[in-house]
Amino acid sequence: MCHLRSFSQNPSVRRRWVFQNHGAAALREDEPPVVYLAAADPEVAVAPFDDVEDEPAIEGLSLRRIAWRRLKRDRVAVVGGCVLLLIVLIAAFSSQLNQLYGQEPSAFHSSLTSRDTGIPFGSFGGISARHWLGVEPTNGRDILARLIAGSRTSLVISGTATLVSLLLGTVSGVIAAYYGGAVDALMTFLYDVLLTLPSLLLALALVSILAQSPSFLGLSGESLSVALVIFILGFGGFPYLGRIVRGQVLSLRQKEFIEAARSLGASDLRIISRELMPNLMGPLLVVTTLSIPNYILSESALAYLGIGVRPPTSSWGGMLSRAQDYYMADPMYLFCPGAALFVTVLAFNLFGDGLRDAFDPKSTP
Repeated sequence: MCHLRSFSQNPSVRRRWVFQNHGAAALREDEPPVVYLAAADPEVAVAPFDDVEDEPAIEGLSLRRIAWRRLKRDRVAVVGGCVLLLIVLIAAFSSQLNQLYGQEPSAFHSSLTSRDTGIPFGSFGGISARHWLGVEPTNGRDILARLIAGSRTSLVISGTATLVSLLLGTVSGVIAAYYGGAVDALMTFLYDVLLTLPSLLLALALVSILAQSPSFLGLSGESLSVALVIFILGFGGFPYLGRIVRGQVLSLRQKEFIEAARSLGASDLRIISRELMPNLMGPLLVVTTLSIPNYILSESALAYLGIGVRPPTSSWGGMLSRAQDYYMADPMYLFCPGAALFVTVLAFNLFGDGLRDAFDPKSTP
């Protein structure tokens, strides 16, 4: 005897189905309705519907919930995300933290350094109760205060450059892959040309050109330097992201749901915004978290070469550039900004790797 789960909770519907398939003999007033199943064993027959216990319904999970469940199980990515959140909070409230700390990042304390060598007095770069990580050589500026202020500079520049490359790469990649033909060939050729240009030489050329004029497009001084770095990083990085988006759209535009939207008369704008973009959010989020640390390192490299943020604005790359003259006598001045860069980039990479695994359809739910 085998049980059959009820296909309806309405008794009249069940009785109508039994009557149509098995005749009136199967319907008896003194017994619950039964259904006779065809089977290899003629002795196999039915069981009443009411004897079957209800099973719990299987709940469907969206891609976001599946990715969130995978991400929570990845302890390394969770740790990286927590460290990343802490760094973002430090950068967002850097002014308030320096006020609580009691030190200004641009305040000089020349009395704490030697007039002859410029090396801070005391051990480990002048660490004391007032200066927790010591002071800079020669001018005596507090290292911890400048690290806190430099976190905002690095994250603002790298985050804005990522948004620029994300916008340019997404728009160009979607248009090239969706329309194809001459548009795709033109955008692919543009990607190839831009990828052949060395970003460092482009940065040096732009700096030499803009150095001839004190202002450009209403920007001058520090704002012009920051905008120049953002343009160099964002414009130089969008071809990589555009190729990724193009490849994703090429695989998505042949899917059944895209063809169904076209057959229903949906416009190109609606298909791109409602069908393609939601499916691109996962890969774009992963690429974003992996691009920000690269831009942080690139900004530090440009600052190390004297391109970008100018003193007295604090920058981790600028601190590393100054530390090359004192790293033998004062290694703490080199270690502190280097450690800040290492921890920040490592946190971004760990969290980005966790996001990539979470959105991977081949991973275990």
